[in-house]
Amino acid sequence: MNVHEAQYDQDLARFERESRGLQRHIETELTRIEQEFGVTVLYACESGSRAWGFASTNSDYDVRFIYAHPPEWYLTVEAKRDVIDAQDLPAMDPLDLSGWDITKALKLYRKSNPPLLEWLRSPIVYRNQGILHARLTTLMPDYYSPVACMYHYLHMARGNYRQYLQRERVWIKKYLYVVRPVLCCLWIDAGYGVPPVVLDAMVESPLCPAEPRAALLELLTAKRAGQELDYGEPVPVINAWLADAFAHLDRRQYGLQNPERPTVSLDKVLLETLVDTYGAGSGVLLLARDA
Repeated sequence: MNVHEAQYDQDLARFERESRGLQRHIETELTRIEQEFGVTVLYACESGSRAWGFASTNSDYDVRFIYAHPPEWYLTVEAKRDVIDAQDLPAMDPLDLSGWDITKALKLYRKSNPPLLEWLRSPIVYRNQGILHARLTTLMPDYYSPVACMYHYLHMARGNYRQYLQRERVWIKKYLYVVRPVLCCLWIDAGYGVPPVVLDAMVESPLCPAEPRAALLELLTAKRAGQELDYGEPVPVINAWLADAFAHLDRRQYGLQNPERPTVSLDKVLLETLVDTYGAGSGVLLLARDA
């Protein structure tokens, strides 16, 4: 373990110590959501900068969760709302809670949705109830699509690059929001599989040369220490490396075909999760299980 990996582990340990009260608050809010909406929260985690490893002291807590209704809720041909988000919840600064119904999550998992894959591999988990997380973790190699993830991260990187870094004075912290998706693309391009959630793992890899790595580690240290990293002069060594990385990715040919994986395994996950969560006593579940 190098010094920067050790620093991240220390930061994560500090986060856990300092946020125990807030974690209890998050757990209380998840329970309130269950009671108010009649659902069971199966999995809840941290997303965004805290999961990526470059939160500052005043960063929000981006809590994302997957939930399930009782089986009877799904027995309708009418489309129902399959998210719980800011439209449904009161403002709770510094908390930002948002969740997906299990059916929505499984449909997006089938498409190798990168944000969902990140949720499932977040280093900060607030709740993990039942079998869903373990099942999806086991199936991930079968449903991970390099093409889908590549296009997601490349679109994100280019958008942030155009918006924040192509000007005389740049928003310094936004380098991290460009570098991370670029490194995800390079990770995928190298054939390493699903990109890591924590940025340090990719910055410390051979994908990031020594000079930009040193500059990025300085930015990470400053961001975690609570520095605002507002507007300033561009960082030439990072800009040059980003230009090379974008040029490399432009030269690569990525297939446009991204066939959706079969639903059989995910249908089984849905049924098994509902049985595990609500029991097999429901006639609906007994019929489905015996089908």
